[in-house]
Formats: sequence, C-alpha cells, structure tokens
Amino acid sequence: MRQVAAPGGARQRWNARLAVVAAVGAGVLLLSVAGFRSVALVAVGVAGLVVSAAAGWWALTRRGVVRGAALVLAGAAPLAVLAAYAAARLLWLVVVSVALGSLAAVAGRSALRADSAPRTAPGRPVPPPGRAFLLMNPRSGGGKVGRFRLKERAEALGAEVVLLGPGNWDAAGLARDAVARGADLLGVAGGDGTQALVADVAAEHGVPFVVIPAGTRNHFALDLGLDREDPSRSLEALTDGVEFRVDLGRVGGRVFVNNASFGAYAEVVQSPAYRDDKAGTLLRLLPDVLTHQHGPRLTVGAGAVALDAPQAVLVSNNPYRVGDRAGLGRRDRLDGGVLGLVGVTVDSAVQAAELLRGRHAPGLVSLTAGEVVVDADGPEVRVGVDGEALTLPTPVRCVSEPGALRVRVPRHRPGVPPARPRLDWRRLWELAARAGRALPPAGSSGAAGPSGSG
Repeated sequence: MRQVAAPGGARQRWNARLAVVAAVGAGVLLLSVAGFRSVALVAVGVAGLVVSAAAGWWALTRRGVVRGAALVLAGAAPLAVLAAYAAARLLWLVVVSVALGSLAAVAGRSALRADSAPRTAPGRPVPPPGRAFLLMNPRSGGGKVGRFRLKERAEALGAEVVLLGPGNWDAAGLARDAVARGADLLGVAGGDGTQALVADVAAEHGVPFVVIPAGTRNHFALDLGLDREDPSRSLEALTDGVEFRVDLGRVGGRVFVNNASFGAYAEVVQSPAYRDDKAGTLLRLLPDVLTHQHGPRLTVGAGAVALDAPQAVLVSNNPYRVGDRAGLGRRDRLDGGVLGLVGVTVDSAVQAAELLRGRHAPGLVSLTAGEVVVDADGPEVRVGVDGEALTLPTPVRCVSEPGALRVRVPRHRPGVPPARPRLDWRRLWELAARAGRALPPAGSSGAAGPSGSG
C-alpha cells in the first residue's frame, strides 16, 4: 500500500513552495542590498500611509481650504515616499520586494484555499409546494424580472405571481392575504428590503420562503449560496428544492435579513438630496456628522461591552467577515443564533491612522451578541434597515431570532465562497515540504491521508 496525493495536491504543494520561496526571497533581497537601511525603508513607507490616513480624516471632517490642503497632502504623501526611495537609489529594490511579497501572499492563499471549498448549508429534500405565491418587483436590479422572464417561468411552474407597482406596493399585506388564501410557500424577486418584509410574514405563519436575487446587491442571496448572476436558477427551488432554517434579526420590531446601520451612514442616506447627489451630499454632511455636530450621540450596549459616541454602528444578522478584506459583506453562516456588531469610533487624525491596524485598531469593535441596544441623546434615531431608511424611537433593541425562517433553495447551487485564508506560514511550510504524499487538511493531527492500492 502506498499513499497517493489528493486531487489538486500537486498544485497545492507548488503554490506553497512558491509562497515560501517568494517570501524568503523578498527578505533576503532587502537585507542583502539595503542591510539595516531596510528598516528605514519600511518605516518611511509606514509613515507615508499614516500621513495619508490622517489627511483623509481631515478631508472628511473639514471644509473649504483645509479640505483642499488635506486632499493634496493625502495624495502627496505616497509620492514623497516614492521620491525618497528614488533619491536613495532603492526604488527598484522596494518595487521588487513588494512584488515578491505580493506573489507570496497570492500563492500562499491559493495553496491554503485548497483546504476548503464553497459551503452549502445542509437541507432536507422537500416536495414541490402546492400553492406557491411569489412577489416580483419589475424595477429591481435594473429590470431583472423582465430580462430573465421570471414571471413567465414561475407561472409555468404553477406559481401565482404578483408584480409590485403603483398602488400595489404593500408586499407584507399581499403576502398575508396569500397565506390566508392557502399559499404554502412565499417568495420574492427583488431587493433585500422587500425580502425582509415578506420573510417576516413567512416566519410568522411557518411557511417556507424562497429568495430570488433580482435586486441590485442581494447580500442575503449571496450568503444563502444562491446564483446572483442568473436569478432564474432560484426557481428550481419550486421543483427540486431543499429546506433549512436560518435566523432573522429584529430591530425595533422590524425584521432584517442582513443588517441595521446607525450613525453616519444612516444620517447621510436619509438626506433628501442624497438620491440625486450622493458625492456632494456626503461631502456636505460628513464633517458635521463625524465630529458630532449633527446627528445623535449614540451609546451602544452588547452584553458587558459598552460603546460611547461611535460614529458608525452596524448590527447584522450573524457576523460579517471583518478580517477578510476580500470577503467583506459576506457571512459564513446564517444560523449561528447571534447578531454581529461592528462599531467605529474615530475622533482624531491619530485614531483614523490607527484604523490601518484593521481588527486590532482601538477604534474598531467587532463582536457577537444575542442582543444589542442602541440609544441616543434624542427621542428618535435614524436607521438603515436592509437598505431602507427608517426612523425609530429610542432606545432601539436589536435581537436575533434563531431559526425563525424556513428557507427553500435549489438542491444545486453555487454555495458560499470560503473565507480568504489567513497566511499560516507553518502550514505552508508543511505543504511545501511534502513530496507527493497525501495532504491532511488544515487542523488535522498529521495523520496520513487516504490510501489506495499500488
């Protein structure tokens, strides 16, 4: 008996080897050419980033001449860093070292990504519904309902379809009426705000819910592992579907499937001018909002954690991937029974620069909780709920409702892309050192992999 490499194992090994060689090469090159000056090179680069971040804060919180000067500084700082490298005749060294470091990161993550695959939530096979009722917004997503002939295709499968439009926008009321008439499945082709309204009705009556990603972003569909490029594929849930339960969030009595936002974003998007002039409205309102001269002063409580005067607060139905920049806006699961909380507090240019530390920045709080309470120094607070602008009385209580919604999805679907793996150099070295042997998955005890006859 001999060990054989798992499918894709050779590529995984060579990617790991490339990552290790590129990383070592970058370090050796820096030290051999620049010696101790390499420390100064890194310090100058970091200083440039810090100055740019601080200048960006000034640009967002100031107006007039100060804003203009801050924008100039934000752009000039990286140019000054490059000029310093060029004056020291080491610009080529920095470029090559950064390229090698980037190659090491890309190859390393490619090697580690082979340890995981797109995840699809387990579900139980279910028979087709007897009386499916679907609501469709023909304006969502630039007209996806018409472009993919969703109404015609759904009706061909036996579903009752109602198009939302003038005088017919009460999605929740239409869904309740359909259940009263005997509908045993509800679904929505539209944006996440409409999805949440009808999901609330489906959860209340215990009927399954189908998501058809016909909106602009469709984050809920993304985290369910659905095909957002072709929303018609979601209709397969009516004929060959599986069902499982997911959580819902509730903010001040209103259901959300994705998130509820408080603070700067919620204040700006509710301005009457925002729809027609987004950039101008942001530049006009952000200085007062970020410096607490306009809008509420928020306080947030989540278990033993308390936040005082954060500028931005995001409460999500299960946590988002905060440490994965490539996967921001994605959730690994929707059935964890908790809320995600992200709060940002920045009151100075120094704190703005500290945000470069990512999840380790003192002004950034990321945690999970079963309940989050957001209060303000006024009787009401503006909230963005799944993209819908609302005003709610304070304090606002956000809770998770575990397993509240029965979701029905196609048996065959893309799945949720795995999180971008952390660069684990010990794991990469183990992979690089293996020579044709089976590769145990990350986190295993090192036992041999599958074997076969020789």
